Amino acid sequence: MAAVTSIMRAHQILLAQLDTLLKPYDLTFARYEALVLLTFSRAGSLPLSKIGERLMVHPTSVTNTVDRLERAGLVRRMRNPRDGRGVLAEITDEGRTIVRRATADLMNAGFCMGMYDEAELGEMFGLLRTLRVAAGDFSS
Repeated sequence: MAAVTSIMRAHQILLAQLDTLLKPYDLTFARYEALVLLTFSRAGSLPLSKIGERLMVHPTSVTNTVDRLERAGLVRRMRNPRDGRGVLAEITDEGRTIVRRATADLMNAGFCMGMYDEAELGEMFGLLRTLRVAAGDFSS
C-alpha cells in the first residue's frame, strides 16, 4: 500500500508541476505528449486510433485532446488517404514551434525530476519497467 500510495502521489505532483510549466503554451502534459508523438511520426500525422494506442489512452481521451489541439491551431484533422473513413491528426507548423519551445522549457526544468541524479533515474526506470512489462506496455 505504501508503494502504491507513493507512486500515485508522485504522479499527481509531477503532473501538476509539468502542467504548470506547459500552461504558458496552453498545453497540458497529455496534449504535449500527443504533439511530441506527431513530431516523431514520419509524415507528422497519425490516425487517431494509433495515437490512442501509442499513448495508451481511451479513444474518447484522444478525441478530446485532438479537439483542443485543433482549436488551438496546433493540429488539423484530415481524411486518411489510405482509408477514406479514417481520420488523421496532423501537426501544424505552429504546433511544431510550440512543441520545440515547450520541450526546451521542460528540459531546462529537468522534466521536474532534477532532484534525482542519472543513476537514480535509471534505477527508478528499471523498477517501474517491471510493472510496465507485466502490463504489456512493452516487451522485456
